[in-house]
Amino acid sequence: MLRWLFLALTLVLAGCDAKPQFANTDITGADYASDFALTDHTGKPRTLADYQGKVVVMFFGYTQCPDVCPTTMTAMAQVMKLLGEDAKRVQVLFVTLDPERDTRELLAQYVPAFHPDFVGLYGDAATTAKTARAFRVFYQKQPGSSPTNYTIDHAAGTYVFDTRGKLRLYVRHGEKPEAVAADIKQLLKGA
Repeated sequence: MLRWLFLALTLVLAGCDAKPQFANTDITGADYASDFALTDHTGKPRTLADYQGKVVVMFFGYTQCPDVCPTTMTAMAQVMKLLGEDAKRVQVLFVTLDPERDTRELLAQYVPAFHPDFVGLYGDAATTAKTARAFRVFYQKQPGSSPTNYTIDHAAGTYVFDTRGKLRLYVRHGEKPEAVAADIKQLLKGA
């Protein structure tokens, strides 16, 4: 009997230190992407601390992106649907890499079109470059047929922060919404 009690206690204690198993890349403890200072699509200055208590999902893109950006935002809208009531504890942020064309007004139309609670963030060219460097996000303008007709090559992943503002996950482009929702639920459970 004592042996079974010892075995049960060992299993319980082992479970206390168990790390969550995420479907996406666990980058807990990363020494980058710790904060930002941008403006939201309503004109309000924002930092990561403004979203304390929520899981923050942060994607870098631009409104005239032909594929990756709308696909990612559509997938995130599906994630919010899958989360149900838990979606109230999640904030999706879209950071533009194209401050030249992505005005506050354009972001205010584009970003909430995917989900009314999504927020678009922007800065001037210098702030955008600084933020992208801090988050290790590659982007490069590719010339088009005119000075205003261009594309931007950019990293396609998404960052996920826990409710305490700590960077936890990197989500690769094309990840299934079910996997992202499951990972967010784990982060919410651990809050």
